[in-house]
Amino acid sequence: MNNSFSTPIGSSELIINESGKIYHLNLAPHEIADTVITVGDPDRVKLVSQYFDKIEYIAQHREFVTHTGYIGQKRISVVSTGIGPDNIDIVFNELDALVNIDFETRLPKETHQSLSVIRLGTSGALQANIPVDSFVVSSFGIGLDNLLHYYQHSNNQEEAYILSDFQTHCKLINTPIVPYIAEGSIRLRNHFTQGYKQGITVTCPGFYGPQGRILRGAVAFPHLIDALSTFDSRQQNVTNFEMETSAIYGLGKILGHQCLSISTIVANRIEKTFSKDSGASVDKMIRQSLELVETL
Repeated sequence: MNNSFSTPIGSSELIINESGKIYHLNLAPHEIADTVITVGDPDRVKLVSQYFDKIEYIAQHREFVTHTGYIGQKRISVVSTGIGPDNIDIVFNELDALVNIDFETRLPKETHQSLSVIRLGTSGALQANIPVDSFVVSSFGIGLDNLLHYYQHSNNQEEAYILSDFQTHCKLINTPIVPYIAEGSIRLRNHFTQGYKQGITVTCPGFYGPQGRILRGAVAFPHLIDALSTFDSRQQNVTNFEMETSAIYGLGKILGHQCLSISTIVANRIEKTFSKDSGASVDKMIRQSLELVETL
């Protein structure tokens, strides 16, 4: 994390609009809560906030929709990120700026504020014993995208061990794919145990070729799905894959925030099954998870 306090951040680097709000999220610092739920789909924001007792602020710019309000005494923001690690880069840097940069001086604040960020998303299972409509909590995120390679980051011993095993098992050494790894918040994970399967989530930079789907374009790594589904390290396997978790965990670690990714399984890629009512499953995940978020 860059802790330099001497030079104000330039207006081309930290873009604040004429209303005093950060550019993409269109939020002022007082409009974001300490607990943030992220969802990919902008339409899913209202599916979460419908369970709020009160909504204080509503903001929208492009695909980024935010509702901030209360469940009981708990203040929560729900923010849509859109799809993919590139959008996570925008959302996480701007969330961090809202709480850790003084918009008047354009200097990082002397006291760091750590957000609790919980992703409520959808994903595909990579184990036959994880049925559609079940819920997965990501213990680690392994990224097959390249986002974290643009940031200075390091791994702890367990992350490094799992990543080395993963590269070897999936035959990704000396290939264009250079995976990275980051662990989710242990503190948050401990709140989401009963009714949630835990395991490693792999994040892909696309939906078709990167996830092994073949339509008309041949894929360069046809072995990848089988390799992911048979990977095991430190008594953990790859439970699922999607398009955001590793970026959330990686940037959360770099910027000093507590992050957790929760997914409804809408497809099982091993069993070739798809949820018959994914909307109902997502709603159940939201309601069940909000009850636990309220206690954080």
